[in-house]
Amino acid sequence: MTTTVGSGSLTFEVAEDWAKLPDGWSLKECPDVAVDSQDRVYAFTRGPHAVIVFDRDGTVLSSWGEGVFGSAHGICIGPDDSVYCVDNGDHTVRKFSTDGKLLMTLGTKDQPSPRFSGKAFNLPTGLAVSQKTGDLFISDGYGNASIHRYTADGEHVASWGSSGIDPGQFVIPHNIATDADDFVYVADRECHRVQVFDADGTLQAMWNNIWKPSGIRVGVDGNVYIAELIGDGYYADAPSVGHRVSIYDKSGQLLDRLGDPNWGEEPGRFVSPHGINLDSRGDVYVGEVSWTMMGRTLDPPRELRSLQKLVRVN
Repeated sequence: MTTTVGSGSLTFEVAEDWAKLPDGWSLKECPDVAVDSQDRVYAFTRGPHAVIVFDRDGTVLSSWGEGVFGSAHGICIGPDDSVYCVDNGDHTVRKFSTDGKLLMTLGTKDQPSPRFSGKAFNLPTGLAVSQKTGDLFISDGYGNASIHRYTADGEHVASWGSSGIDPGQFVIPHNIATDADDFVYVADRECHRVQVFDADGTLQAMWNNIWKPSGIRVGVDGNVYIAELIGDGYYADAPSVGHRVSIYDKSGQLLDRLGDPNWGEEPGRFVSPHGINLDSRGDVYVGEVSWTMMGRTLDPPRELRSLQKLVRVN
């Protein structure tokens, strides 16, 4: 029996066992996922195969990046299909070709900027590419509280943001997205909100009451898809606290939430959504840090599902 989530024009079927990994392969967990112009899916994992490339049916096409990254965190694909990988383990952002050839590195490996200095990078988290200019917008989130803008060639343009809870400030800017109008959407995770800026960093809007927004992307339908992390500590098993995908229109109106009040691996449920992306047909791919947030705490520890596809029905 097929499991569906969502409602109305935002209804999706869960593609069970979508990722067809070869025998002996493991994701461990999948912090983020990206989709290129041919609807090939790039899973950025913390397993032995760093970047695994799937076709839209879930068959593995290739893998690359083994031994390159300190800690996989964010992945984004530009209009020219360049692949950007954000490594919060060694404080760099790398640009690759689709077959894994290194094209550019921003930041210096294992040399972070001073914490909360506003200078790039200290434990960066995510990246988005302007659809108008090709400029790069990078969320510098764990050891900083900044957004950095670069040209496509890697020249620094501007930075904005500081640590705090006031408008324009951040407490872990965890991921970032752009839309066709060059608005910049920042998942301000520990403030439980999304802040919307123009390309120059001027605040345009603030959307509150979003549980730990961790992944964010704008779909082909123009809606904003947000991956909400699971609760932690005393709230790890709390119903309706994270472990879901929320969908907003660009005015900040909540349209729907996908998932179940309780976390789990069953179809229609999530463990700990961390990254999200969509293909040209509106299908949704969700990457989860299910090992870090839940699997390692189990007795005995075990790898949980960390990559899921939702097929758009309407």
